[in-house]
Parts: sequence; C-alpha cells; structure tokens
Amino acid sequence: MNLLTVKNLKKIYGSKWGGSICHALNGIDFEVAAGEFVGVMGPSGAGKTTLLNIIATIDTPTSGSVRIDGTEITSLNETELSDFRRTFLGFIFQDFNLLDTLTVQENIILPLSLAKVKARACATEIEARLEQVSVILGIRDILAKYPYEISGGQKQRTAAARAIITKPKLILADEPTGALDSKSSLELLQALSEINTENQATILMVTHDAFAASFCRRIIFIKDGLLFAELLRGDGRKEFFDKILSVLAALGGDNRELF
Repeated sequence: MNLLTVKNLKKIYGSKWGGSICHALNGIDFEVAAGEFVGVMGPSGAGKTTLLNIIATIDTPTSGSVRIDGTEITSLNETELSDFRRTFLGFIFQDFNLLDTLTVQENIILPLSLAKVKARACATEIEARLEQVSVILGIRDILAKYPYEISGGQKQRTAAARAIITKPKLILADEPTGALDSKSSLELLQALSEINTENQATILMVTHDAFAASFCRRIIFIKDGLLFAELLRGDGRKEFFDKILSVLAALGGDNRELF
C-alpha cells in the first residue's frame, strides 16, 4: 500500500515584476510504500529541498498532487495543514531545532504535549513511548540533561526521538547527518535503520551523502526537477553504495565518502 503518492508535481519560483523564473520541479512522479526507507539524492539545485518542503506542507506546489495516507494535502487550508502536520508527520532537521530551556526528555515529549496526548492518554503511555524511543536511539542516560550539555550526535538522536514519539505516518529527514562527524552519523543512520525495520516506520530522507544513502532501501535521484533514476538495494550495503556512486558520477555529483 502506498503511503505517499506524488503526481506531476511542479514548482515555479519567479517574480511577478518580471524577474527570472526558476522551475524547481518540472512534473515529478513517484510513490513510497508504507514501511519503506527512501532516499532522495541529486546535485545542488535539483529540487530535493523543494520537494521535501512541499511534502512537509512547508511549501505549496504550483501544480500537481501530493497524497499522504489517502489525504490530498494540496487541498488543505492552513488550519487543516497544521493539524495534519502535527498528527501525520515527523521531522528531523540538520540543525536539530531543540529548545535549550528544556531537558532532553522534555524536548522529546514536547510534540505529545502540543498534540494534547495527555488529555487522552495516561502518563504511563507517554513514559512507555519515551522509554522505547530513548532506548532505540541510545539516549536513555541523557534524558535529564539539557541540549547544551550533550554532543551534536546526541542532539540529532534526540531530534530523531522527538520526531518518532508521536508515531507519525511519515518521517521526513532533511540532511540529518550534515552537521555530524562520521561516528555520530553512523550511530544515527543505524538507529534510523532500526526504526524502519523494527517499527515499520516510513522514512523519506534527503541527503547528498552516498554513505548515508546506502542505509536506505531505495534511492530516488532527481535532476533538473525531474526523476533521473531509481536504485533498489539488494542484500549488500557495500554493493548498493557502489551503485549510488555510479549514478552520482553520471549526475556530476560523485560523493566518495569513506564506507
């Protein structure tokens, strides 16, 4: 069953006073099944961030369709979008977006408070969710600390925990390893892979890094706002990594990060 369906999606940026016009997306089509871990790659200016922002309901398309779990999001008003975003989507950003005045635990459960989960779920359920995500992401021992007391890798795993604690239908990750060192990147990617396989979480991740992309099960490559190629991962991640490099070389964006 397809959780996300994108059809003939177009986005044009331009000035109504006659300035230059940019065709960020030129009619892209693809689908993501429930439980998939899909990466989006392409050279700078290919339309990756624009695509993610539209799916995240942060931006609106010029034309086309985006359907998430049966809902056509392009037809929702602002109030409906806000509710949909809070209920159906989880976000992992490159810059963490944690609140320094809250502890790690408080940052993680903040979406539950905003969604008023406390009004319909007992405290033990919230504690159970917190326990589950903190164990998966290896941050159980830092729950009482504040963001300024932990490392960048721990901050990003905290952000990932915050994204999944509401059990969203779709997790959107925008260059989640971009600000991390190699060890922290590996820990985060392993955690995302576990979340995908153990919890059947659906993840769509934009990345420029072939190493990060090799953890996905499928890669969508975009060039000039259009689908350029797709790769499916087989049994071996190393072989998948090599195939990703080959496509990136054809795109002009060969990224030979150490495996």
